Amino acid sequence: MVITYYAGALGLLFLVLSVRVIFARRRLGVGFGAVQDSDLERRVRVHANFAEYVPLTLLLIALAEFRGAPPVVIHVLGGLLLAGRLCHAVGVSRPATDNLGRIVGMAGTQTALLGAAVLCLTPKLA
Repeated sequence: MVITYYAGALGLLFLVLSVRVIFARRRLGVGFGAVQDSDLERRVRVHANFAEYVPLTLLLIALAEFRGAPPVVIHVLGGLLLAGRLCHAVGVSRPATDNLGRIVGMAGTQTALLGAAVLCLTPKLA
């Protein structure tokens, strides 16, 4: 299954994002909750946004692959999701004046989500 490679790569990215939050919390001495620190807030939102979008999108792509979607389609959707999450993480991690990464990242993520959802609703793939 092609999707397993994207799931693995996204799992590693999620781990990196988690560690970034942990390091920021340690640096600030905050174990739980929020403080008025824009860097920590951006890291938390990047991590949370990943957790909000990636599981469902990966599941839909996996279901589309299971239903017989061609490998090239799975690569396109998985690549869009992975690239989108990387762009989003970089874009949101930067100061608020740089929104291009955030915009491109969400566009890639939502395009992958839409494409996978449509494939799951398509009567016959194989």
